[in-house]
Amino acid sequence: MKNTQTPFIIENKIFLIRGFKVMLDSDLAELYGITTYNLNKAVKRNMSRFPADFMFQLSKEEFKNLIFQFGISSLKHGGKRHLPFVFSEHGVTMLSSVLRSERAVQMNIFIVRDFIKMRELLSTHKDLAQKMAELERTQREQGNQLSTVYSIVKQLVMKPVQTELPKPKKIGFRKD
Repeated sequence: MKNTQTPFIIENKIFLIRGFKVMLDSDLAELYGITTYNLNKAVKRNMSRFPADFMFQLSKEEFKNLIFQFGISSLKHGGKRHLPFVFSEHGVTMLSSVLRSERAVQMNIFIVRDFIKMRELLSTHKDLAQKMAELERTQREQGNQLSTVYSIVKQLVMKPVQTELPKPKKIGFRKD
């Protein structure tokens, strides 16, 4: 796997579930070059390292939504006897202490960098959204002020409207 392609591959395997950015056990196993069974077996031997915010098992409904929403291949992920486990950024970091192969260490570095990059990107979008909302609010306030000024100027510039029609001038000569 080339280093230039790895971040793109990893970004596509990070999902938002229960408010956590997570990766599926099968995707992690593929990146680490091991089977999902061996990854989960290593994790189960070290369960004390994986609290609920580091790793959790998906419910049937969550897994169905994941397959539907993100188009995950049902052949690859759906034919399991057990629902998949997912790992948060901290859980992926903890995997480096459980999986000790050189490939696992390198993949952990790539994955953690991608999680950090996604966090920074989301933060930037959040800041941008706040600035846009502030700009819209300012424009609305200024718009209201400008419309008030415009209406006052309009009243001052416009001539008063005559309510009566002027008397028509007589046509012809006057006799003194």
